Amino acid sequence: MARRRKTLSKAVQLSLIAPQVIALRSLRTHDQREMQRMGTEKVLAFWESMNAMGWQIARANQEYLLFAMRQYGRVLEKGVAPVHKRAAANARRLRR
Repeated sequence: MARRRKTLSKAVQLSLIAPQVIALRSLRTHDQREMQRMGTEKVLAFWESMNAMGWQIARANQEYLLFAMRQYGRVLEKGVAPVHKRAAANARRLRR
């Protein structure tokens, strides 16, 4: 829950800061270096964002795979138990 609040807080802050930056940069249309910097920042921010999301998806997939493997193990355990019980009982019975 705290993580959601933090993300929401960042999104709200971004919604307030971005228009300010746009307004301030719009007043400096004659400043070519600032315009170039703005373009570079946008491209870098986009790729950093895509990279961060990609890594998070990879981590989530790993966590899901580990969860699925544990669940599959539990399913196998439940499936093997009755067969093992009967085979062990048959072995004991037939040894007599």
